[in-house]
Amino acid sequence: MTRPLLALAAVLALAPPAPAQEATPPPAPAVEESPYDRVEPDFALVALPTTLRLPRHRLVFRLTHRFTRPLDEGDFGDLAGDLFGLDSSAQVGFDLRFGLTATTQLGLYRTSDKTIQVSLQQALWRSARPAWALAAQASLEGQDNFGEEHAPALGLVASRRLGDRAALYLVPRWVGNTRAEGAAGEDDSTFVLGFGARVRLGGHSYLVADASPRVAGYEGQGSQSVVGVGLEGGVGGHVFQLNVSTGLGTTPAQLARGEDGARAWRLGFNLSRKFY
Repeated sequence: MTRPLLALAAVLALAPPAPAQEATPPPAPAVEESPYDRVEPDFALVALPTTLRLPRHRLVFRLTHRFTRPLDEGDFGDLAGDLFGLDSSAQVGFDLRFGLTATTQLGLYRTSDKTIQVSLQQALWRSARPAWALAAQASLEGQDNFGEEHAPALGLVASRRLGDRAALYLVPRWVGNTRAEGAAGEDDSTFVLGFGARVRLGGHSYLVADASPRVAGYEGQGSQSVVGVGLEGGVGGHVFQLNVSTGLGTTPAQLARGEDGARAWRLGFNLSRKFY
């Protein structure tokens, strides 16, 4: 009886110890993704759209403001007396966007001249880096609170990022019903080849510019293409832009019709707020 017990004890003594079980590390805390994109912080340049995606079931609100007084009207004393246009009336726009899916956003925009625009933007492709992006946009706007002069628009928005310093944009668009009432000519639609850029100056400050030249169709009666330049800064979900532009227009049809008369620069600003 003693020999089996001694043999069992010897086997247990010579057996290698069982490896210690490693403790499972606790899961890393979830990091909330910042709504601020260093290269593409907003859904628009001065007036043209960008390829920035809106997350699913999230909202963004955007305010556009264009003062009506031309900056080159009168001498410097007159301009200073009007506080560089801040005392003048303005065309104001309220834009609300909603992410239907991770790649589709629905927009509702109204300007103070009683133009209402409904838009749908669909992201089509984005490279893995990402450096290139492509989206399609369709919209329909109408004057007198969407009651008359309906103007459809179809277009693409292409972007190319240059590292973390800049982004370039090309926005070709067809816009229907752009010929002003009583204007001469047979063309009633316009093809606009918009382009623009956003350059990061450092931190969260940017230089922004865009233009909407007409390349085919209705050319307007002495009207000028709309050009805009701005300085903007952003933090978190807010982006504020101070700009000057050659027109009051911010919708596709307003940009396609251009601004009547000689080219004149006007002060304005954009303000956006992301709710995510």
